Amino acid sequence: MRIEFAPLNIPLRRRLQTGAVLQWVFSFLALAQVCLAAFVLLALSEWWILPLVYAGWLWLDWDTPTNGGRRSQWIRTWTVWDYFRDYFPITLVKTVDLDPKKNYIFGFHPHGVLVAGAFGNFCTEATGFARLFPGLTPHLLMLPFWFRVPVFRDYIMCGGLVSSSKSSLSYLVSRPEGGNVAVIAVGGAPEALDARPGALKLQVLNRKGFIKLALKHGAQLVPVFSFGENELFDQMENPTGSPLRRLQNWLQNIMGVSLPLFHARGVFQYSFGLIPYRKPIKTVVGNPIPVVQTPSPSSEDIQSLHQLYLQSLTQLFEQHKQSYGLKQDQHLTFI
Repeated sequence: MRIEFAPLNIPLRRRLQTGAVLQWVFSFLALAQVCLAAFVLLALSEWWILPLVYAGWLWLDWDTPTNGGRRSQWIRTWTVWDYFRDYFPITLVKTVDLDPKKNYIFGFHPHGVLVAGAFGNFCTEATGFARLFPGLTPHLLMLPFWFRVPVFRDYIMCGGLVSSSKSSLSYLVSRPEGGNVAVIAVGGAPEALDARPGALKLQVLNRKGFIKLALKHGAQLVPVFSFGENELFDQMENPTGSPLRRLQNWLQNIMGVSLPLFHARGVFQYSFGLIPYRKPIKTVVGNPIPVVQTPSPSSEDIQSLHQLYLQSLTQLFEQHKQSYGLKQDQHLTFI
């Protein structure tokens, strides 16, 4: 395979953008393992008192990821996130004002491989969430497993990440003062296995838990579509029923996380690697769907609101698709 190397005269600004994305990929794929290994090694060394003290802190702080987390505005506004934004670039598109006295559930689509758009827009201030939606605080939901990893959990909470457990979502959208936004990548880990350029298949037909909680707490539902999210990586062919897909599904059932075999470009060459392609991401926040609080919603209530949500999501996609590079005959597929 012929390797296409990056030219030597690339401007420093673009190199800093690549470096920012490289540290993000490392954080997503390897930082948790590094933190866990460091914790174990310290516990087995003469510095064992440090992990012992941290373990005590962890026991006291165990429920924080399900109680709104612990964000750091300083970390959310690091300059590195500006370079991260500009690499693709990522843009947050507002279509309507949102009342800061209400709580919201943002349904984020599609999941993509590494949810770059969701991270850039809702875990940093690089795209101006606080400026576009004053009075609202975004929280991106992540698998509870990651909040059990020492030190890593504290780092990701600084960006506004919280546990995706039912109790965590309920805590956010039940606050009487309002102003909370729970951002859910509805398709979850299974949808990542279908994330490749041109893919418009969303796993949402059987995803109704967030609908039930929206009804239970009266949270407003907001469809969000991130154009370009699936264009960042290529992925090995893994059609449903193939040996690779069966293996991936088996591993997902065991570990709770999917393992897409993805690739894109490298740091110093464009032929292969784990750095995403430079493709623009346009994350469009749609109109809120009014939800009447129903403490004990029936299956009919859930089904009705779910259908309304799918209609709103489809309308959002159809309204904006041609503005962001898609063709008129391209449509969403719900599975």
